[in-house]
Amino acid sequence: MKTKQLSILTGYFAIAAISYQCADTTNNNTDESMTNFPRAEKKPTVFTEHGKDRTDNYFWLRDRENQEVIDYLNAENAYTEEQLSDVRTLRDTLFEEIKGRIEQTDMSVPYNLKGYTYYTRYEEGLEYPFHCRKAIGSEKEEIMLDVNALAKPFSYYDAGGMDVSHDNILLAFGEDTLSRRIYTLKFKNLQTGEFLADQIEGTTGSVAWAKDNKTIYYTQKDPLTLRSNKVLKHVLGTPVSQDQVIFDETDDTFGVSTYLSKSDDYIFIASYSTLSTEYRYLASDKPGDAFQVIEPRARGLEYSVSHYKDHFYIVNNYEAKNFKLSRTSVKSPAKANWKDVIAHRDSVLLEGIEIFKDFLLVDERSNGLTQLRVKPWKESSEEHYISFPDPAYMAYLSTNPEFDTPVVRYGYSSLTTPNSVYDYNMLLKEAQLLKQQKVIGDFNPDNYVSERIFVDARDGTKIPVSIVYRKGYKKDGTQPLLLYGYGSYGNSIDAYFSSARLSLLDRGFAYAIAHIRGGQEMGRQWYEDGKLLKKINTFTDFIDCGDYLVEQNYTGYGGLFAMGGSAGGLLMGAVVNMRPEMWKGVIAAVPFVDVVTTMMDSSIPLTTGEYDEWGNPNDSVYYNYMLSYSPYDNVEAKSYPSMLVTTGLHDSQVQYWEPAKWVAKLRELKTDQNLLLLHTNMEAGHGGASGRFERFKEAALEYAFLLKLSGRANK
Repeated sequence: MKTKQLSILTGYFAIAAISYQCADTTNNNTDESMTNFPRAEKKPTVFTEHGKDRTDNYFWLRDRENQEVIDYLNAENAYTEEQLSDVRTLRDTLFEEIKGRIEQTDMSVPYNLKGYTYYTRYEEGLEYPFHCRKAIGSEKEEIMLDVNALAKPFSYYDAGGMDVSHDNILLAFGEDTLSRRIYTLKFKNLQTGEFLADQIEGTTGSVAWAKDNKTIYYTQKDPLTLRSNKVLKHVLGTPVSQDQVIFDETDDTFGVSTYLSKSDDYIFIASYSTLSTEYRYLASDKPGDAFQVIEPRARGLEYSVSHYKDHFYIVNNYEAKNFKLSRTSVKSPAKANWKDVIAHRDSVLLEGIEIFKDFLLVDERSNGLTQLRVKPWKESSEEHYISFPDPAYMAYLSTNPEFDTPVVRYGYSSLTTPNSVYDYNMLLKEAQLLKQQKVIGDFNPDNYVSERIFVDARDGTKIPVSIVYRKGYKKDGTQPLLLYGYGSYGNSIDAYFSSARLSLLDRGFAYAIAHIRGGQEMGRQWYEDGKLLKKINTFTDFIDCGDYLVEQNYTGYGGLFAMGGSAGGLLMGAVVNMRPEMWKGVIAAVPFVDVVTTMMDSSIPLTTGEYDEWGNPNDSVYYNYMLSYSPYDNVEAKSYPSMLVTTGLHDSQVQYWEPAKWVAKLRELKTDQNLLLLHTNMEAGHGGASGRFERFKEAALEYAFLLKLSGRANK
């Protein structure tokens, strides 16, 4: 791999001269290295939509089988390396620094299930985990999967699923060797160590076991759109060609999944879209029976299902914007029979539950922060909340496979507190720290300060912002700050710890998270106010947060940086079009920037399922609205900040050509001499490189870019 990169870099100018037109000098660049950037050829494709023509000069870059496309991406990679050659040593230092903070020989917190203790461990010098178990009471380790051995033949490898049969003998897991999130199901006999002949391609990588220990239900993906669209039944030892299609989701705005209940008694099939869900269920000891619908889909009705004893517990939004919890008999599960257990609250979002014999653990979000609420089933007992110490934090329910226990396991971290795993006794109200992420070196959380502030957006809405910096950070407008945002799909971005981030904080950066609308931090309405025809709020919220941080002297416009990925990359594209002058530099990771073209093309993975998020551009109202903010369509002849754009050739979420086209158009039109860099991982997809440490090379690239621009590359 290193040899290949070196040859590309050495031959960059030859590649650029042969394959691409040299950039002209009308934008007044004077540095020779800045004027010899790659320029993709303009090959106009005209789209006629709603009676208007729209020209896309770089549509041809979507053909990954075209060698000219690959050459262009390689040339951009070489240009990035050339432009960052002065921080090559810094990148190496950052990578070793980040890697060096991680305990290489490590193990997850074990949990017990069906007579075994399960855990994952890592060994020094190896990229991938060992998935292991021990019989309870035994010290003999069983290595279920040595992922290092499995990954050896591949440049990318991911093992997912890890579902063990009810009798503890067979392991099912998914294998992705391309980074397209398309998995081949494989099966291993844990008693003999042998792999079964059964292999099922084109799946999501997980299964639900029936209690006969030979029947599995799995989800298949459409090979073109990558939509999970079918649930099939496979009996081990029979040809895959004979697998029965149990459910075929014909509505292309829906996807499907299948899973086993915590009780092991039911297998569920979930059909889901942005605004609607529908569940089917089957007793896991009756694989020959047909699935039954719990409540038929209805637009706007979302629900999820858990099982305990004779009841289904249903988190749902029926007449409850922020969701509520209902209960219904397994024998009559339709909505008409749902009885409220926890009523709807205007100020509290109900995000999930965990059921125990004597307690119900409720995962809520209030005032932008997660709250874990302990509710005894006995009405005479008082409920209470688990307390957390930091002003901004991330708390989450961890692995809780047992019903008959007073102990709930949860995870906790903050901007200054490494990830921690606790067992909390709900009866005694006592928390026991089982493990805290070890940060190798001189890390001391007391050296860092965390804040949570609220910023008034231009319409008066108060936007939460979480901030962290090292003590000694001067709020005099002179120090750099990286502002991160996402703001889509109702995904709440919590204030979590990152040991890699210390490399920025220790060099004088502050790091801030803008919890903008489009997420769900402040409840369901927060999400609805940042989607569809209100999407512009996401972008203006982020800009307003940036302006406020400058006004309050956390930084100055000469030190304000921005970063976002995927839909957060759309955010980056929008804010550099709207307010390019306010950002010193921007990182757009796997950015969704070609909104109109992508949403008009139903053959692209995930497009049809996105209509309820962005709108259906076949409707002129939504078409014109998304055209008004689509970053690619709104690139203009003006100055832009320095930008680093990253992508993966095999990305299944945001196709590589979106950032490639965006950069090509920016190169054509921008009038400044600021850095514009495109880095394509030619062997990875949306999540970046596989392996425990390899992914930090991209973090080192991003941080070196930021430190170079901030003048702190030597600090």
